[in-house]
Amino acid sequence: MFGDISKADKIYIACGYTDMRKSIDGLAAIVQQNYQLNPFQNSLFLFCGRRRDRLKALCWEGDGFVLLYKRLENGSFQWPMNAEAVRSITYQEFRWLLEGLSIDQPKAVKKINITACM
Repeated sequence: MFGDISKADKIYIACGYTDMRKSIDGLAAIVQQNYQLNPFQNSLFLFCGRRRDRLKALCWEGDGFVLLYKRLENGSFQWPMNAEAVRSITYQEFRWLLEGLSIDQPKAVKKINITACM
């Protein structure tokens, strides 16, 4: 399905600023060269510009890349600014991000890893 990001196994967020003039090839190169990740894996890669009002999402669908672009008319994304870093986020954190919230919610109840407890 065209642009169905719900099928992505993982979501990665490129912290810091990304040059929003970059298109599919440039963003795929950032994923590969800067973060040593495979852009062809079943993952969603998120990028944000300097003004934090624009977001690009890159995903591979098996036969080609899909590039999604969102521009906020009012407000900005609460984007993590530790440059040169990439981190994996959950679908809940992704929803928070799109709703204008920080992905680091200090009062959110965190899920427990059962295998680590035993």
